[in-house]
Amino acid sequence: MPKTPTPKSQFENRNSQIHMKRSDIIFILVFVGLFVPFFLSDKLYDFFIWFSTEWAFTASFMKFAILATMGEMLGSRIRTGIYLPAGFALLYRAVVWGFLGMTVKAAFVIFAGGTPLILEHLGMKNAAVVMAGPVTGTRVLLAFSISTFLNIFYAPVLMVTHRISDLHIASAAGDRRKLLTVPDVKGLFASIDWNSMWGIVLKKSIPLFWIPAQTVNFLLPEEFRILIAALYSTVLGVILALAAGTGRKPEGLR
Repeated sequence: MPKTPTPKSQFENRNSQIHMKRSDIIFILVFVGLFVPFFLSDKLYDFFIWFSTEWAFTASFMKFAILATMGEMLGSRIRTGIYLPAGFALLYRAVVWGFLGMTVKAAFVIFAGGTPLILEHLGMKNAAVVMAGPVTGTRVLLAFSISTFLNIFYAPVLMVTHRISDLHIASAAGDRRKLLTVPDVKGLFASIDWNSMWGIVLKKSIPLFWIPAQTVNFLLPEEFRILIAALYSTVLGVILALAAGTGRKPEGLR
């Protein structure tokens, strides 16, 4: 016979629900608050453009450290009901995402500069000039090509690297000393749930989301691309967090 909840347990459950609602509100306010000041102040907006251009890699580190980590927090909220579960290692995740953000900036430079040259060799005239011009059908095709090359050759490396980092955090189980040790890349790589990594992250998210999304991104002015990519990284954080929770948890790691 089910046990009737006591007034005290009902009060605790109600407090828990209120707490989660408050945490959701706080999360939303922080996320929105990261962008609102730049729309309200011309000086802050000009600073954003300057910082994103002159300090591009530093800006990329900061954008991804904040936004992608928030994406993982959101993924944890969806999966477990808690933004910061035990052993989440918030600072470690932020630093990892920051460095990954710098590689994203490098990849953007490489693929945005190299893909037009490839297409010129294949017969597209003045592809580099088209990329800098107004939005036309040819430029959309070029942006799609850049996005496709980027997501085929670079995105899988990014996602697998992040998954290894995530498994390293799980294996540390909240022990800061273990977090700072060199990851067992071979063992962690073998423990990846390739069913979810391939079936969700690579096979589905790349063609259905990332290639179209980055196509739109490469149609924007260059100074906004990393910001949009960082916003996309929030989605990536959710995808990776959810994919990590769909498969069997590796023995010895979780």
